[in-house]
Amino acid sequence: MYDGRRMTWVLAAGHADEWTGDDLGQAAAVLSERIGTAVCTSGMDADAQSRLRGTYLASVHKSLVTDGLAAVESGHFWSAAAGPLLVTLSPAA
Repeated sequence: MYDGRRMTWVLAAGHADEWTGDDLGQAAAVLSERIGTAVCTSGMDADAQSRLRGTYLASVHKSLVTDGLAAVESGHFWSAAAGPLLVTLSPAA
């Protein structure tokens, strides 16, 4: 069993995914990429996609690489929500 950090996220309307690894920079990149893909294929209009990325995803992404990193390095769980997006991060087991 891999004991690295685990990040999971849920986007309202049913999209959920996860990432496991040690590099939180990579976690943030994966989050942005996969949410971006989910939003592009969701049927949202361009304005809604832009708002989700620019407002909600950007907010969670910023918190992930600051507060999330500090929390998991201290052995704590972290979560953040913005609009339709919820992200959780757990430290190594």
